[in-house]
Amino acid sequence: MKAPLRLLLLIVCLISLGTSHAQYSVGSTTITFNDAARTGGYGSGGGPGRQIQCEVYYPATSAGVDVPVANGTFPVIVFGHGFFMSWDAYQNIWEHYAPLGYILVFPRTEGNASPVHADFGKDLVIVADKMEALAVNSNSAFFNKWNGKTGVMGHSMGGGSTFLAAGDPLSSFDAVVGLAPAETDPSAVAAAANVTAPTLVFSGTEDAVTPPADHHTPIYNAVPAVVCKQFVSITGGAHCYFANSNVACDFGESVSGGNISIQRAVQHDIVFDLLDPWLSFRLKGVCADWTVFTNLLSTDARIVGQNTCTYQPPATPIISDNGSVLSVTTNLTIQWNLDGNALAGETATSLETATYGDGSYTVTVTDANGCSATSAAVNMQGGGVGIFETATLIYDVYPNPAKTEVTISISNTETLEISLLNALGQVLETRTITGKTVWNIEQLTAGVYFLQTAGSQKRFVKQ
Repeated sequence: MKAPLRLLLLIVCLISLGTSHAQYSVGSTTITFNDAARTGGYGSGGGPGRQIQCEVYYPATSAGVDVPVANGTFPVIVFGHGFFMSWDAYQNIWEHYAPLGYILVFPRTEGNASPVHADFGKDLVIVADKMEALAVNSNSAFFNKWNGKTGVMGHSMGGGSTFLAAGDPLSSFDAVVGLAPAETDPSAVAAAANVTAPTLVFSGTEDAVTPPADHHTPIYNAVPAVVCKQFVSITGGAHCYFANSNVACDFGESVSGGNISIQRAVQHDIVFDLLDPWLSFRLKGVCADWTVFTNLLSTDARIVGQNTCTYQPPATPIISDNGSVLSVTTNLTIQWNLDGNALAGETATSLETATYGDGSYTVTVTDANGCSATSAAVNMQGGGVGIFETATLIYDVYPNPAKTEVTISISNTETLEISLLNALGQVLETRTITGKTVWNIEQLTAGVYFLQTAGSQKRFVKQ
């Protein structure tokens, strides 16, 4: 029976792993935006000025064209295509990320043999603004569907234009991703110096279309050092393998040289393995995925990673107490909680628990990335006096506060060795106790004391 049981457990674990992220159907629609300040573009029907036709893919209630958007709110990613490539070369991108809960928007402008890079970069900015406007338009299918985060991503020419967009002083992207980004005219390298959003650049070592030393690396290096940025060099990777097979791109790569040593599907897997947790952290606020990403960046044998970011999620805060006052030392945003519920307005470094009475108090700290950590609970009893509990109560102390003596009551028949500690953690006395025992404390000065045994600590106050 043991072998089938192990097999069943393995199957359950695999099912659990395979469904760890919500999966949505893919809906699609075509939207033409316009920029009244410019002319040209691609498409029609967006109004006066420059036409910016976009193919949009999104989490949907069912697969299809113009089907309802799924319940929930989602990040928006505006994606710039490569030179002489159309949006449909990136089916691998939208088929992967729309089911994971992202809205992907592909502008179709500048797809000819003479693209204007400055216009394409501006299009990416305008489209992001227009999508955000739809989120507050009650007549739009995307009304109330945006989670407030927008990223810009692009490949090759679109990757360079991504940096033109992110470096635009009118843009406000939350994340920037370049897939083999190409130098552009005007210069993507120059624009990268103005980028302030977290940045991730992917490169293939065998890219002979946009050689990394001439394109990807200078763009990455130009992003200011204060920006949290990472560089992923895929060993044996190609230029065109960030997309699906495309005649124009594949032909250009075939005559450019390079010694590609991995398959396209393998390169897709590498990109998704790293990009998934990075986007999840940056655009969805899933803080645990930051550790997943940084671990892969430093240990994945398929890549060589660079990381200038020293960010670490918040450590678990530690509550200090002085009678009925709890305090925490931190420079992060603070929220005090009672019995699991936030206490309105209690965001200072200290809390007077006598205001709220007995209960289980915790404090939550949150950093600028929205990542939080919550302290262990401090249970306050007897007029706001704290007792530190473990998951399993094995002894108790009362009354609390006390003047002359306290009673130690063990909840089972075990014999415990219990030490009396002062507020500095110094052991004053140790006793072996069974059942219920009275401990005289008349000799103690007024203050906070602790009774401690292996794995458990309780606090009482001598009045």
